[in-house]
Amino acid sequence: QGQLVESGGGSVQPGGSLRLSCAASGFTFSRYAMTWYRQAPGKERELVASITTGGTNTKTADSVKGRFTISRDNAKNTAYLQMNSLKPEDTAVYYCSAQRNSWNGPHDYWGQGTQVTVSS
Repeated sequence: QGQLVESGGGSVQPGGSLRLSCAASGFTFSRYAMTWYRQAPGKERELVASITTGGTNTKTADSVKGRFTISRDNAKNTAYLQMNSLKPEDTAVYYCSAQRNSWNGPHDYWGQGTQVTVSS
């Protein structure tokens, strides 16, 4: 049914930037809140940022606040995560998820993830 595909990951130096994309298909994108998670080796999945269905509200984890920005373009069925001032501790697989109506609800769809590596 619904599908999410992340892209934009890669290897960057500390202080660098990346922009991740999450392309959605198979469902009404504008009715779903979108969330970015990450999972580093040996660690549990961590919520990074979420955005409401219309993009009017966002939340970000303290660990990335001021550096990462979540956004969405409903006309393109795509969510984004702009990552600036990257740190080695940001290294993880980044996943996007879709939640119908609210980020408080269950995760209806998950992407396969994209690797982000920050090292010098």
